[in-house]
Amino acid sequence: PDVDYIAGLAPAIAIEQRTLTRNPRSTVATQTELYDYFRLLYAQIGITISPVSGRVVSRDTPESVARFLPEILANGDRFYIAFPLKNCLDADGLRQRGFTRIVELAGPRVLGLDQLSQDRPVESWGVLVDRLVMRPDNASARSRLVDSLELAFREGNGHCLIAPLNGQARQFSDRFERDGMSFEVPTARMFAFNNPAGACVACQGFGRIRQLDRRRVIPDPDQSLRGGAVAAFRGRRWHHHQQALERVATSSGVSTSAPYRLLPSEAQALVWEGKGSYIGILPLMRELEKRSYRMQDTIHRARFLGYGKCSECGGYRLRKEALNVFVGGLHIGQLMELTTHEAAEFFEKLALTAFQQRAAHVILEEIRVRLRFLVNVGLDYLTLGRLSRTLSGGESQRINLAKALGSSLVGSLYVLDEPTVGLHPRDTDRLVGVLQHLRDIGNTVVVVEHEPEVIRRADHIADLGPGAGARGGQLMFEGPYREILNDRASLTGAYLAGRKQIPLPASRRVADWSHALVLEGARLHNLKHVTARIPLGLVTCVTGVSGSGKSTLVHETLYKAIRSELGLESDKPSDSAYDLLHGHGLIGSVEMVDQSPIGRSSRSNPATYTKAFDAIRQLLAGTYQARIRGRKPGYFSFNVPGGRCESCQGEGVVRVEMQFLADLLLECEDCRGKRYTKDVLEIRYRQKNVDDILRLTVDEAVEFFSDQSAVRNRLRILQEIGLGYLTLGQPASTLSGGEAQRIKLGAHLARRSHDRTLYILDEPTTGLHSDDIQKLLLAFNRLVEQGHTVLVIEHNLDVIKCADWIIDLGPDAGDAGGRIVVEGSPEAVAAHPASHTGRFLRPLLGA
Repeated sequence: PDVDYIAGLAPAIAIEQRTLTRNPRSTVATQTELYDYFRLLYAQIGITISPVSGRVVSRDTPESVARFLPEILANGDRFYIAFPLKNCLDADGLRQRGFTRIVELAGPRVLGLDQLSQDRPVESWGVLVDRLVMRPDNASARSRLVDSLELAFREGNGHCLIAPLNGQARQFSDRFERDGMSFEVPTARMFAFNNPAGACVACQGFGRIRQLDRRRVIPDPDQSLRGGAVAAFRGRRWHHHQQALERVATSSGVSTSAPYRLLPSEAQALVWEGKGSYIGILPLMRELEKRSYRMQDTIHRARFLGYGKCSECGGYRLRKEALNVFVGGLHIGQLMELTTHEAAEFFEKLALTAFQQRAAHVILEEIRVRLRFLVNVGLDYLTLGRLSRTLSGGESQRINLAKALGSSLVGSLYVLDEPTVGLHPRDTDRLVGVLQHLRDIGNTVVVVEHEPEVIRRADHIADLGPGAGARGGQLMFEGPYREILNDRASLTGAYLAGRKQIPLPASRRVADWSHALVLEGARLHNLKHVTARIPLGLVTCVTGVSGSGKSTLVHETLYKAIRSELGLESDKPSDSAYDLLHGHGLIGSVEMVDQSPIGRSSRSNPATYTKAFDAIRQLLAGTYQARIRGRKPGYFSFNVPGGRCESCQGEGVVRVEMQFLADLLLECEDCRGKRYTKDVLEIRYRQKNVDDILRLTVDEAVEFFSDQSAVRNRLRILQEIGLGYLTLGQPASTLSGGEAQRIKLGAHLARRSHDRTLYILDEPTTGLHSDDIQKLLLAFNRLVEQGHTVLVIEHNLDVIKCADWIIDLGPDAGDAGGRIVVEGSPEAVAAHPASHTGRFLRPLLGA
């Protein structure tokens, strides 16, 4: 960085707010290194259980057999010690070593070696070693027993037989065997689904395989067989299958006009399995699989494939040998299904023998510490097998924080950017405790944060300002919390002290339930048959602790269901996700305004995204210099050849590949970072060329284009929602998630669509100061005034208190969540005794 002087800089660790991997093999357990310790634990103290008898698989020794015999034989019982005859068929060799008799394993018959009956298989006989009487308290009898067992094991090539006079013979082995099966001795590699030694052969360690998806074959069960319920039979090429189905169904007494879902199970089985001249869906798909050399057959079959749980490993990713090994009654696949909280309790209560405790003491301590940190950073609801790519940025950051804590580094500098993102106020205290623990063991912790509770608990505060962008960059305050409250120059201090605050609305809008979206029976993931009502024309806030099911309800169920019903996409949630959706006909469209970048390219910027640049190029093309040179608006675009600099293709920078290092971005030497040719830069509008205009901030541009409504109106909206500090040409890749989200909001506000739209936002306050939140709320209200509906997932109490309607999920996370605790106005939620959100909301509504 460009600084004058740095002192006291410790080794730095940046814990960023982004998902670090898209690898489908990466899970919460692997990312936190917990899975490595699980593999070691199962290899060290895992108990292998036979799937046939449920008995423990272990190596037998003469001593262990001698200890076991009193459990199956009473005092005074007579028995034979033998070894399998099939292991030594050389009769002469047996006689030379002194073995002359054999014993029948199914009964007490003892014969001479030369009397072996040919009508009984050789497996039915054992070579007699000794005849004994059970005397457990007799030392000399025990000594003879152990000696005879040693001989039997040695002569039987590791196998020994005990044949009671009144009972079935039992076989023992000094190998890892049980019930006639050989088992693999547990090793750490055996439990690795990223390694061929442990991965399930069928799914290669992914836990899912591509297979026929019945929902795709029959996408709408409300359709009849005659009406085309079977999508696989649609089209001219497959029509003869449809005709055959209708003929066989009619002759079998199956209705072809009733909805498929109402058909009895026997009739549905006929559709899938076939009958007579009708092949059936499953046989047809198997035939198409055999004809994979024909492209059209392969394509047709691929349309009906989806990913489902691997039937070979049950979705556990590992070979069956690994799933026969248990610790505390769970195999490692079942352990991965636990939440971090459940796993922490499991390992705290795990009862072990003295030997197991000595063998696994260090491993268990590492596991317990890491699980404790995951719980303390508010991730107690995540399952250990949860895929890393499905985590939010905040969850990924807190996982990395827990991982850093588990490494127990000291003397380091930890830098975190808004670790409270996605965290309910209830869990903030635990997170702060974790950060203070990092400090207490000898580290320095620097946190970029807007959450008042985190600021209040900080040892030292540095407040930047006074404004944003060019108006910021000054140190407004530095010192402890009690002093910032009285600092008149600090905008943050004014909000913390209550001198400035986001006011409650003068009146709340009233819900009109004749105009509402209703989602009935939502039950995806942890949702418990939730029926959610979203009043249209209002600001509705979905609240609840982290992991209570907010994103599942809004993103994965409601949003996908609406888009599917409106014909905007075919990616409908599964039929098992919810029952019914009402009221979607009252809206024209649905928009997910998330914090994803507005563009990946450096050519994308606020001016291009809001379409303000289109009007700016029109103005430049209308100048006298442009007209006499015949320059059209497209000539001022840096996205297409023409006026842009071709050396950098309009990016202003040139990428230099550095082999094994990260690519280097250098300013283009031809255009000096201005993106355009000299010819374009000579054309000026009011003394400014296109590069000068792109370097203006939104505030400056609004003033500069004050008489050009086409430009001014689009940019003024960005100004009103707190983005006046951005430059028009700022590359999209440099914008924060919160800035990108507000730019999208601004674009929607500028559109002024007459279509009633449902806007969905997930934690839009991420990265926002209280002063910015006030502007964001104004944008919400403007959308509602235009006839739209705003649905927000949020933890920020200022947004929650200003909402018209609240749906509070919970009461807790994971399986303990997924229910609507309370719905209603903020006052109704604050009054509910079981609502965690209400408890924190109450003080804000006290007046």
